[in-house]
Amino acid sequence: MPDVEEEAPLKDPGDAGCRSRKPETSAATREDPSGPKDRPACRSRRRSGAPSLGRGGRARARRPLVALPGLSGCPSPRLPPTQPLLAGPRPPGPGGLIDTVDNVSKLSNKIGMNHDFHMEEKVSPPSSLEGKVKETMHNAFWDHLKEQLSATPPDFSCALELLKEIKEILLSLLLPRQSRLRSEIEEALDTELLGRKAEHGALNVPLVSKYILDMMTLLCAPVRDEAVQKLENITDPVRLLRGIFQVLGLMKMDMLNYTIQSLQPHLQEHSIQHERATFQELLNKQPSLLDHTTKWLTQAAADLTTPLPTCLDASDSATVACSSPNEAVGSPEPLSPTMVLSQGFLNLLLWDPANEEFPETLLMDRTRLQELESQLHQLTVLASVLLVASSFSGSVLFGSPQFVDKLKRVTKNLMKEFDSRPEEAMQTVSEQVSQEIHQSLKNMGLAALSSDNAASLIGQLQNIAKKENCVRNVIDQRIHLFLKCCLVLGVQRSLLDLPGGLTVIEAELAELGQKFVSLTHHNQEVFGPYYTEILKTLIPPAQALETEVESL
Repeated sequence: MPDVEEEAPLKDPGDAGCRSRKPETSAATREDPSGPKDRPACRSRRRSGAPSLGRGGRARARRPLVALPGLSGCPSPRLPPTQPLLAGPRPPGPGGLIDTVDNVSKLSNKIGMNHDFHMEEKVSPPSSLEGKVKETMHNAFWDHLKEQLSATPPDFSCALELLKEIKEILLSLLLPRQSRLRSEIEEALDTELLGRKAEHGALNVPLVSKYILDMMTLLCAPVRDEAVQKLENITDPVRLLRGIFQVLGLMKMDMLNYTIQSLQPHLQEHSIQHERATFQELLNKQPSLLDHTTKWLTQAAADLTTPLPTCLDASDSATVACSSPNEAVGSPEPLSPTMVLSQGFLNLLLWDPANEEFPETLLMDRTRLQELESQLHQLTVLASVLLVASSFSGSVLFGSPQFVDKLKRVTKNLMKEFDSRPEEAMQTVSEQVSQEIHQSLKNMGLAALSSDNAASLIGQLQNIAKKENCVRNVIDQRIHLFLKCCLVLGVQRSLLDLPGGLTVIEAELAELGQKFVSLTHHNQEVFGPYYTEILKTLIPPAQALETEVESL
């Protein structure tokens, strides 16, 4: 069975909602008198919008075991193990502080900060060595089971082991209060009773499998209905049992993710209090622990009172305005705590790796901030390429979502070596983009680019490799403006009024903005009181009241 890995956003298994279709069940199931109190939540009749919890609310995941023909015993193909939620790389930073805070911060960083955190099965590529070995071992087990059931008389030893484990899985999907349904499963899949039937050759595997399917229909989330229904059409008992195990693995994963989502607010609040208390203990021992944090916020306040430099390079494109968008600074507005803190967070995305005075309150988030910085840099180059390309191809081509998506895919694939070899990467990008535009114009029956325009397009795209490139600087400023709006207004509201040149990367910006907001929000929840005290010394006295009352 596949292993488990962490992935980015997954739709809640209950999002499909509850439906009124009543599944076909066995007689025992249809007559279950357990009543509404014994049913999972959101089940007006027999369906749960979210997976059920296991015994005591915990999932029991085991390592995959297989058996080869001729080997003694018959271990069943176990469901995939779940990795510990606290697993992950250790971020860099001073050893003492990291070692102390690390253990209490991992959970909040992985779950509390990411509202879409979930677990997914990791499927090994079929062509990989791991994938080939797993497939060979699993096939050997199921072939062995088929030989046993086809023998005369049938050998039910492996089948009994499978049914025993299926029973355990079904029981683990029940809520603690579903005692009557638990008793029904215990009785219908009683191991001793099934063993006696097997000894007399009276074990009806298809009939037992039908009962299991009824239970799966009753307990699964609506998103798994189709998978369970497909199993009902399988007549071969071995293929059916194999399919049952596969779908049960998905159901256990649904339950695990539902449990994570249910516990997330409680875990987050607990981790916030724990992290703050731990940091306070360190601060009591090291009064200078906030020195770098104070310098960081002081620099942010200074940045807000200093006008941004204007871009003087107007040679890159005659069609792209070489100035900051409406974020250009005229007369600086009065400082506020939110403005200073937001500017400070934005400055972290431009942090010089050689600067060792990283804010102490953000050491645990440094690795994630570096990942966001890399993502921002890639989006800046991508949007710059698309903006220059649109100025030459016109609204006809860029009015086609298919063309824009294709150009984005081509550019992303060719930008993989941009960080190490920017000039060479942009040369390849410029030639490929020019070719895509030329071919698309030709396919649409439009006039192709003249030789002068084609040369100008390639030249301007190649200039994006330069850090001082005007188009690149404008896009970079606009992305930073978007992220600042996300911190103040939220991601969704910020997406409603994107600065020019960013609409073509709206989906990528939404992902970046959500990650950035989640990270900064959690950090503010933990260290907000310390920031408030520091900001009192930075904000002019006339704004001291705002510093006290404004929520960070």
